[in-house]
Amino acid sequence: MQTVRVYRKYWSSKLDDALWAYWTTYKTPIGATPYPLVYGKGCHLPMELAHRALWTIKTVNADYKEAGELRNLQLNEIEEIRDEAYECASAYKDKLKKVHDAN
Repeated sequence: MQTVRVYRKYWSSKLDDALWAYWTTYKTPIGATPYPLVYGKGCHLPMELAHRALWTIKTVNADYKEAGELRNLQLNEIEEIRDEAYECASAYKDKLKKVHDAN
C-alpha cells in the first residue's frame, strides 16, 4: 500500500507518522523501543494522555526539593535503561557473530 502520492512533495506530510512508528517499534538489538532511551519513559498515545491530565494537575503542586530529587532519580533510571540497551545490543552482536562465524 502506497501512503505517499506519486508526486514527491507529499513525503513531508508523512514524516511525523514515520518517525512516531520508528520510535515506538520494538528493536531486537537494544531490547526496547528507542523512545524510552531518548525520553526516559514509555510513550503514551494521545488518548492515554487525556485520562492522565487530572493526575498531572495533582502532581504539579509538589515541593521543589522533592521534585529535584525525583528528577535525579529519573535521570539515574534513564542511565540504567541505556546501560541495559547497550548490554542487549552487545549480546545481540555476539550472537550474530557466532552465527556468522559458524556459517
